[in-house]
Amino acid sequence: MKTAAAALLILIALAVAAPFVSPYGPDALDLANRRGAPSWAHPFGTDELGRDLLTRVLYGARISLAIGLLSALVAGAVGTLVGSLSGLGRPWLDDLLMRLTDTMLAVPRLPLLMIVSVILEPGVPGLIVLVGLVGWMEVARLVRAELLSLKTREFVFAARAIGAGPARLLWRHLIPAVVPTLTVAATLSVGRSILLESALSFFGVGVQPPTPSWGNMLYQAQTTMSTEPWLALFPGLFIFATACAVNVIGETSRR
Repeated sequence: MKTAAAALLILIALAVAAPFVSPYGPDALDLANRRGAPSWAHPFGTDELGRDLLTRVLYGARISLAIGLLSALVAGAVGTLVGSLSGLGRPWLDDLLMRLTDTMLAVPRLPLLMIVSVILEPGVPGLIVLVGLVGWMEVARLVRAELLSLKTREFVFAARAIGAGPARLLWRHLIPAVVPTLTVAATLSVGRSILLESALSFFGVGVQPPTPSWGNMLYQAQTTMSTEPWLALFPGLFIFATACAVNVIGETSRR
């Protein structure tokens, strides 16, 4: 876990410090060096417009990591709300919300996101919301299960005996007990969100150029993979490393 956490922190630090790490701007053109192979001047090579690929990868990390982290927060907030209403509400509300959750789980996320993205043409903030809104279901089910178990504990009966209302009981006693479960669920959601954003951008309906993201860099490189493989290799490696690091952190936190 320590290695995965260190790798993720390094990626975040590189994304934040991108203007200081790279001597080039993300849109700086070098038309005389288009599709240049990796070299000392351009360690990751250059793209079809002569832009430094290392710079684009680092600036793309800002977008991809922001979508992954913030959409996980959206999914956590919506999932906590739905799970709390389901776990503590009346039986009819529990049945309604769980059937809604099951329905959403049955719908393939990527095709749904692609259709909505084509219709709405969202920017980065819109993508954060959309990716978050298709990732709350697992959180809702976990929160509901935890609350159903916790609400029969002695400390809950004691809190009710001294006059704690439903809202106070939830926010002061139950939600803090669910935080460890929420942390694991949110961590795993980050990796899934990054992969969803990358897939959307790869199919051309996610983050739109010239704004760099790892996914749209892969999209732009798909026609030259056999002749300039570095254009797809480095963004793909960053996606792979980030998803692996986040999933290792989440799986380790479960134990």
